[in-house]
Amino acid sequence: MEYLEKENMANVDQKQEKIEDEKKIIMRKKKKKLGGIKTMPFIFANEICDKFAATGFHSNMITYLTQELNMPLVQASNTLTNFGGTANFTPLFGALVADSFAGRFWTIVAGSIIYELGLISVTISAVLPTLRPPPCPTQVNCKEASGLQLWVLYISLLLSSLGSGGIRPCVVTFAADQFDMTKSSVTARSWNLFNWYYFSMGMATLTALTFVVYIQDNVGWGWGLGVPTIAMALSIIAFLVGSPLYNNIKPAGSPLVRLAQVIVAAVKKRKEVVPENPALLYENRELDADLSLHGRLVHTNQFKWFDKAAVVTNSHATDSKPPNLWKLATVHRVEELKCIIRMLPIWAAGIALIASSSHLHSFTILQARSMERHLSHSFQIPPASMSIFGNITMLVGLVMYERLFVPFARRFTGNPSGITCLQRMGVGFVINILTTVVASFVEIKRKAVAADHNLLDDPKAIIPISIFWLVPQFCLHGVAEVFMSVGHLEFLYDQSPESMRSTAAALYWIAISMGNYIGTLMVSLVHKYSGKKSNWLPDRNLNRGRLEYYYWLVSGIQVINLLYYVICSWLYTYKPLEEVSEICEEDKEVLAGDKIPSMILDSRNAHGEVELGRNETA
Repeated sequence: MEYLEKENMANVDQKQEKIEDEKKIIMRKKKKKLGGIKTMPFIFANEICDKFAATGFHSNMITYLTQELNMPLVQASNTLTNFGGTANFTPLFGALVADSFAGRFWTIVAGSIIYELGLISVTISAVLPTLRPPPCPTQVNCKEASGLQLWVLYISLLLSSLGSGGIRPCVVTFAADQFDMTKSSVTARSWNLFNWYYFSMGMATLTALTFVVYIQDNVGWGWGLGVPTIAMALSIIAFLVGSPLYNNIKPAGSPLVRLAQVIVAAVKKRKEVVPENPALLYENRELDADLSLHGRLVHTNQFKWFDKAAVVTNSHATDSKPPNLWKLATVHRVEELKCIIRMLPIWAAGIALIASSSHLHSFTILQARSMERHLSHSFQIPPASMSIFGNITMLVGLVMYERLFVPFARRFTGNPSGITCLQRMGVGFVINILTTVVASFVEIKRKAVAADHNLLDDPKAIIPISIFWLVPQFCLHGVAEVFMSVGHLEFLYDQSPESMRSTAAALYWIAISMGNYIGTLMVSLVHKYSGKKSNWLPDRNLNRGRLEYYYWLVSGIQVINLLYYVICSWLYTYKPLEEVSEICEEDKEVLAGDKIPSMILDSRNAHGEVELGRNETA
C-alpha cells in the first residue's frame, strides 16, 4: 500500500510539473520582446573592443619586456605566462559572482572598468621615462628594470587580470541569453552562435595584430598601448548603450553551494537504499524553476551513489514546506552535480594542450625578430604581426567549417552540427601535434642558415632566411583553433547545467590558466636542467639554444594527452534533458486567449517514457 501511495504521489507531481512548464512558456513569451539579434551589435561591440585591446596589449608584450624593460628571455616569457595564468583563473570568481547574485550584465560592466584601469596604468608606465630602465640597443650588459618599475608593471597586469575575470566567462553566455538556446531552436537555426562569436573575436584580433603592433614597433609604446586603452573605453560605452534591449537572466544562487548541498545530503544518507524506480526520488519543479528555464535534467544511472541525496525519508516534510536542501536534494540538482563530474575529464585534457603551447608564441616572436622580415626596401613585418596568418586561417576556417564542412559531414553522420563537439575537439588535438612538429623543423632550418653564415654567436644578427618559413605553423595553429577552441567552448556551454553556464565558461579559461602555469613550470625546469653550455632555452642568444628539442618534448606530451582524450571521449555520456518546446502557431495564441500550448518532451519517446543513458560518443 505504501508503494502505491508513493506511485500516486509521483503521478500527481508529474501533472504539477506539466502545469509549471506551461507557466514557464507563458513567461518566456512575455520576455520575447527583449534580446534577439538586435542586441548582438552592442554585446559583440563590447567583446570586439575588449579583444582588440587585449590583443594589442598582450601580443607584443614579450618585445616590451625584453626590449624596453630589459628582462631576460626566460623571466619575460614566464612573466607573461604567469600573468596569462592569473588572467585566465579569475574568470572562475567572475562567473561565481555572476551566477550567484550580480548577474552577467553588471559583472561585465564592473570587469570592463577594472580592465580599463589596468590599461591606463600600463600606458602611463610606457609614457613616463622614470618608470622604465635606460634604453639598451645592443642587448648586452643591460640595466634591468628596478623593483619599483616592475611593481608598476605587475599592478597593471593584476588589474587587467581581475577585469578579464568579469568579462571572459560572461560575454558569450550573455550573448546566448538573448536567444532561445533549446536543442530544437539551435537545430532550426542555419548559423552557430559560437562560430560567429569566435569569428568576431578573430576579426578584432586580426585588426590589433596589424594596426596596433605596427604602432608599437614603429611609432612608440605610448601610442601602442594608448590605442587599446581607448578601444576598451569605447567598448564600455557601447555595452551600456544597448542595456535597455538586453534579456537579463536572474541569477539562480551560488552553484558551488548547490553542489555542496547535494554532496552533504548524500553523505548524511549514505546508509539509505536508492529505490529501483527513479520516479520515487524527490522532485520539485517549483523549487527548480529558476534553475531550469529551458528544460529539466532527468535521472541517469551514472554515479548512482549521489541519488541518495534525493531519497525521501519519513523525516522529510516535503508536502508542507520546502525541504532543508542540506538534507534533501531534487533530482535536477543531483544531475547538475553529475553533469559537472562527467565534464571534468574532458575539460582536463585541454590543460596539457595549453601547457604544451603556452610559450610557443613568445618564442616564435623572438625567432621572427632574427629572420629577414622585409617586404620592400622600407617596410618590414613586425614580428608579433606574424600571428595574423594563424588568425586569417582561423577566420577563413570558421566560414568554411559552417558553410562547407558541416553540410558535407551531415550527410554521413545525420548530426545537425556535422560532427559532435567531442569529435571536433579531437581533430583539434591532432592538428596541434602537427603544429609543434612543423615548428621544430623550422627552427632546425633557421639555425642551419645561421651556422652557414657564422651568425650563431650574434644574438642581434638578422639571419638571411625569410620570416615566411614560420607561416605553416601559424596556419596549422589557426586550423586547430577552428576545431579545438570553438569545440571546447561549445561543449562546456552545451553540456553544463543551465544555471551554471557562466561557471562552465569559466572552466574554459581555467584550463588555459592551469596550462599556462604548468607551461611556466616546464620552461623553468627545461631551462634549469638542460645544461649551461647548450641550454635548450638560453637567456639571451636563441641561436645557441635547442628550441627544437623543447618542441619535440611538447609534441610527445600532446600525443600522450591525445590518447587520454580519446579514452575519455569514448566513455562520455551526453546529458539527458527533458526539454519543453512550443509547437508551431500555438505560440501566437498564448497571450491572446486561454489556450494552453502543447508541449514536446524531446527526451521522451513515443510512449511518453524518458530515454536515459543514450551514449553519443565521439
